[in-house]
Amino acid sequence: MDFGYPQNLSPEILKLYITQEGVRSPFSSKPSDRPVPNATLQVTGAVGWRREGLVYKKNEVFLDIVESVNLLMSSKGVVLRSDVTGKILMKCFLSGMPDLKLGLNDKIGLEKESQLKSRPTKSGKTIELDDVTFHQCVNLTRFNSEKTVSFVPPDGEFELMKYRITEGVNLPFKVLPTIKELGRTRMEVNVKVKSVFGAKMFALGVVVKIPVPKHTAKTSFTVTSGRAKYNASIDCLVWKIRKFPGQTEPTLSAEVELISTMTEKKSWTRPPIQMEFQVPMFTASGLRVRFLKVWEKSGYNTVEWVRYITKAGSCEIRC
Repeated sequence: MDFGYPQNLSPEILKLYITQEGVRSPFSSKPSDRPVPNATLQVTGAVGWRREGLVYKKNEVFLDIVESVNLLMSSKGVVLRSDVTGKILMKCFLSGMPDLKLGLNDKIGLEKESQLKSRPTKSGKTIELDDVTFHQCVNLTRFNSEKTVSFVPPDGEFELMKYRITEGVNLPFKVLPTIKELGRTRMEVNVKVKSVFGAKMFALGVVVKIPVPKHTAKTSFTVTSGRAKYNASIDCLVWKIRKFPGQTEPTLSAEVELISTMTEKKSWTRPPIQMEFQVPMFTASGLRVRFLKVWEKSGYNTVEWVRYITKAGSCEIRC
């Protein structure tokens, strides 16, 4: 605090001064074991989120692009609504005060780069990012003028940016359900799930929840991949596939026997099918890291790791 006004609210910096030990007076005659951190430098310096003098034997940067797909699809496989919310997570173990520059395949950034270098943009997929929010370490002046993400990173783990994409979404799956009600006591359920991503990739932990009426008595299944069972507590047929390869079309066929009741006069309103999944090394938005550059005055070498993952947000398929 300075004259009652908060000067620094960064948890990483405040951790240096909030300790479980007793605080030694600067006028004490006994020599201190470790130097007292200088709070004034952190407050008045331009980089309040990173302390000076950090040293690592191995300088590494881990960058994760994590996306959630929100989807509403018709029973015929037509996309009614889709968007992607994403975030870029970083974990930095870098010595000194490094300056990082991140290049993405976003449309505005590539167009600005081609203007500055006076040459046309290379052909390739570009995407339009909406609702972008940055961590406080990002240099917004440079982003506004050059459209590049430049920053001095905090030490350890942090969220660099968040974004949303509403156009040109690459959906990892297509679901085609067919549900036939045969009289009042029987139902036939056929669901085909097609993976649209590359054949060398695979999805993990795929779960398809197919709703059935409350008065279900008995179910029998045939699946070409994974396992299926009836969960009475949520009134759903739950189909689980642990590892789902790309460019495949597993199917589920089920016969559902219902209890004939006199009270059930109104027809069953079919709730949507819900889906859960995780696809490593795939982005539904098409976002790609073009480069990640690290500059530091000592000129050390760094190792950069980049990972992509797409998860299911709210995925519903009408049946």
